[in-house]
Amino acid sequence: MTDSQSHLAYLALESLIVTLKLKPGALVNERQLIELSGYGRTPVREAIQKLAWQGLVVVRPRVGLQIAEIEDADHRSIMAVRLKLEPLLARLAAENADNGQRAALLDCATAMTTSAAAGDFAAFLAADKRFDETIEEACSNRFLIAAVAPLQSHSRRMWYARATAGKMDRSVALHVAVIRAIQQGKGDEAETAMTALIGYLSEA
Repeated sequence: MTDSQSHLAYLALESLIVTLKLKPGALVNERQLIELSGYGRTPVREAIQKLAWQGLVVVRPRVGLQIAEIEDADHRSIMAVRLKLEPLLARLAAENADNGQRAALLDCATAMTTSAAAGDFAAFLAADKRFDETIEEACSNRFLIAAVAPLQSHSRRMWYARATAGKMDRSVALHVAVIRAIQQGKGDEAETAMTALIGYLSEA
């Protein structure tokens, strides 16, 4: 998994957007994002490009940058695509993950469980982001990753906007089931577990 400055800047800004610290509809500029992320101009510019491509930031000519609004009507459409693609993602990860990736997913399970016990939604979402990126790295299909990754970020923000402790507990249990199947290299079980997870998130 990349740890480049631009990716770290992206993670910092994506987290601020997902956890609504950068509020939907807010106008921001490059200098503000540099200060908020703690990274330099070039990494932040590259991060902005990725966030704009994902639809989390809107570039407004002669105005600046705007944090995308949350459109509740988009939730159903996003989850319909995730439900079709992510079970395949999980199967491929179970079949192709190396030992380091399987260990990283176990770390995600621990972090999610700890976050739920503490009622820390932001920490849970940070672990969820690592979960998504680790599975994507393991699946080794860049076209599938390109289709899924932006949807996950939008879903994460929508989930945070209406999160409850009960929803987090159930989500953790379903994530752990996916992780367990991938850890054991069981493609069928990973696919089934991911279907259950995305199905739940579609309704949550």
